[in-house]
Amino acid sequence: MITDEIRGELFANQDTAYRDFQAKLIPNLEDGKMIGVRTPTLRKMAKQYAKQVDIGTFLDTLPHTYFDENQLHAFIISERKDFAQCIAELTRFLPFIDNWATCDQLSPKVFKKHRQELLPHINEWLASNLTYVVRFGIGMLMEHFLDEDFDLQYPETVSKLRSEEYYINMMIAWYFATALAKQYETVLPFLENDRLAPWTHNKAIQKAVESLRITPEQKAYLKKLKRA
Repeated sequence: MITDEIRGELFANQDTAYRDFQAKLIPNLEDGKMIGVRTPTLRKMAKQYAKQVDIGTFLDTLPHTYFDENQLHAFIISERKDFAQCIAELTRFLPFIDNWATCDQLSPKVFKKHRQELLPHINEWLASNLTYVVRFGIGMLMEHFLDEDFDLQYPETVSKLRSEEYYINMMIAWYFATALAKQYETVLPFLENDRLAPWTHNKAIQKAVESLRITPEQKAYLKKLKRA
C-alpha cells in the first residue's frame, strides 16, 4: 500500500539530529510526531510520488500521523498543474494542517497563472475559524497580490482580521512588513492611522525595520509609529 511505502521511505531518510533541531522550531507539535526528513529530500519525493496513479490513497489518508507526511502532502499539492485539482486537494488538506511550517511551505505553483480565480478561495480561507487556514489565506495574499496585482482592498481585508491566535497575528505582521517593502506609500497609512491591533502593529514595524528592503529613512519613521 502506498501509504506504507511512503512511511518506509521517510524513515529510511531519517536524520535524527535534524529532527531534534526542527522540533525546537515547531514547539506545538506533540513528541514523536516528527521523523526528521530534510526538505530537499521531501521535495524530491513529492515530485516522484505526485506522478503515481495511486497517490490519491495517501492524500486521502487524513489526518497523517507524522509531520513529515504532512510536509510531503503539502509539496505534492504544490506540484499540481491543474488549478481545479489543486483547489480540491487543498480543500481536503488545509483543515488538517497543525503547524506554521507546513502552512508556510505549501505554495502551489499553479496559482501564479490563476490569480483571479484564486481570490474567492482566499476570502473563504480568511473567514475560517481554523488558525492555519486563515494563516494560509494571508500568506497567499502576500505571495500573489503585493506586486502587479496589488489592490488596496487586500491590505484593507487583512487589517480587519482580529484573532487571539499567535500564528495568525504573526502572519498579519509579516504581511504588512512585506507590503511596506513593496507598496510603502500606499500601505503606510494603515500604521499611521492605527488600523491594526496593537501587538500586530508593533510586530509589523519590527519586522519591517529588520528588512533589507526598507530604507534607513523609512525605518526611522516607522520606529516613531510604535505604540505603547
